[in-house]
Amino acid sequence: MASVLRTTMWAALAGALCFGCGGGADGAPSPADAATRAADSPSTGPVPIQLPLPPASAAPVTSELQRIIDGALADAARRTGMPVTALVVASAEAVVWADGSLGCPQPGVVYTMALVPGYRVRIRAGDRLLDYHASGRGYVVLCPAGMATDPLPASTM
Repeated sequence: MASVLRTTMWAALAGALCFGCGGGADGAPSPADAATRAADSPSTGPVPIQLPLPPASAAPVTSELQRIIDGALADAARRTGMPVTALVVASAEAVVWADGSLGCPQPGVVYTMALVPGYRVRIRAGDRLLDYHASGRGYVVLCPAGMATDPLPASTM
């Protein structure tokens, strides 16, 4: 129960932080606009996510995983058209990916052959499960259904 309440509170916070996301004052597209355009274009591979930066007045983000969760929730809301409060974080964990593909390999692409610490966040949007994979440095991709591979077992970390 506390976990669901905590998830709902973070989802509401993420929605509030993204309120007013749009083009910048100089007319340049914002990260939210870029993510929306990416959501509208057909894609069969992983979709990079540009996470919105918190406003300067916000407290500094101290948890990389929470930043990944917040960005994934905001992106999932844009992609699905659902309010952030209707999304459920099914799982969020620190993982180790087997290589630079972050568990979302594309055919014909060569990846770094080294263990990559990162994160996996799964968000339930109605009957859909969105699978976000991230590196420890914050590079995030939405891995389409059927392309995802599991991270290494915890015993290898």
